[in-house]
Amino acid sequence: MGLESLPSKLYNVGLSYKKADVKVRSAFSVSTKNQKLLLEEAKENGMDGVFILSTCNRTEITGFAKHPFELISLLVKYSNGNVEDFINVSNVYKNKDAVRHLFKIGTGLESQILGDYEIVGQLKNSYKNAKELGTTNAYLERMMNLILQASKEVKNTTKLSSGTTSVAYAAVQYIIKNVPNYSEKKILVYGLGEIGKNTCKNLLEYTNNRNSTLINRTTAKSLEFRNEHPEMDVAEFSELSNEINKADILIVSTGANSFTVTKEHLDKNKELLILDLSMPENVDAEVGNLENVNLINVDELSKITDETIETRKNEIPKVNSIIDKYKAEFNDWISHRKYIPAVNALKESLQTIQKDEINFHSKKIKGFDVEQAEVITSRMIQKITTQFVKHLKDEQTSADQSISVVSKIFNSEKVNN
Repeated sequence: MGLESLPSKLYNVGLSYKKADVKVRSAFSVSTKNQKLLLEEAKENGMDGVFILSTCNRTEITGFAKHPFELISLLVKYSNGNVEDFINVSNVYKNKDAVRHLFKIGTGLESQILGDYEIVGQLKNSYKNAKELGTTNAYLERMMNLILQASKEVKNTTKLSSGTTSVAYAAVQYIIKNVPNYSEKKILVYGLGEIGKNTCKNLLEYTNNRNSTLINRTTAKSLEFRNEHPEMDVAEFSELSNEINKADILIVSTGANSFTVTKEHLDKNKELLILDLSMPENVDAEVGNLENVNLINVDELSKITDETIETRKNEIPKVNSIIDKYKAEFNDWISHRKYIPAVNALKESLQTIQKDEINFHSKKIKGFDVEQAEVITSRMIQKITTQFVKHLKDEQTSADQSISVVSKIFNSEKVNN
């Protein structure tokens, strides 16, 4: 059987921190530009409903395809990964499993640090980009809407996200636990994306360090941030090497696709702790080989555990219950859409009978009240179709069999299609 003859199914294909280390995840990371190209090609290939999520911890494509390899080949084409490596570290989910996987991502159950909610914004943004390019459909729209509702309920009614433990938070916790007199150390934060901003805020909130400097390729962004947080100093990008060599701790969150810190930036005789929060890695691994440098990357930071994580683990059953509730609502919606053609066809059949009978009796019975007959019979039709819908939704019902029976009774091809 060729691919062209297979029906489309919902697939989620990709890889995450669970099986793939930083290096492999970096290879499969898809740039913003390539995400757009990937979605445009998917659309040209006739795929109905596709979006891509590419973050520091995972790269995944969700979409309708005849075979998962259609999505896998797009991922390989627009990243630096290859099929062989993908097979070794990948996950492929289909239909209901794909839906549940996305619900778990959206509620923080799949985050590298349990309950980390950065992923929710990333998921929303990924879907928004796909929607703007016209690669989403009603099914994905409804699913994403319910995922975000579930996410909101989890955040508001459970402790899964208590005591924020994002990568930015973990970096600051690492400093607190491992650096003596950390409040007196000179800290340089390089990069002012979302993680960089959160890192600065966490430094100010948890360390009482007032000897921190911010440097970014665009100085205007740094100055704008300092307007809200005057405790932070700002340095020009041209002073990067000098600022690194004045620092005791360097936190890198530049989010570039290549190394932004190399051996050439460092004074090799000075002790320096470097925390690389970027994905792909923005600090050349060779830097870690220098005698006076201690290089910590995202994977090492994720190993930080505390009482917060244990508290969050206890919340998992509650989160699963919330997911089940919204998944059930999604299944009801799917069922309703599935039954609409059958119910409408049944209604049309009954209305045809109604019309024929009213015409017959209006000719046969003198003074027959057509208007009253229409009101009464229309109410009967409504009650019959409502009962039919309830029957189809019953868990004990074989919907396809019931639709087939109704089709035979009313001799309606529409009911069975």
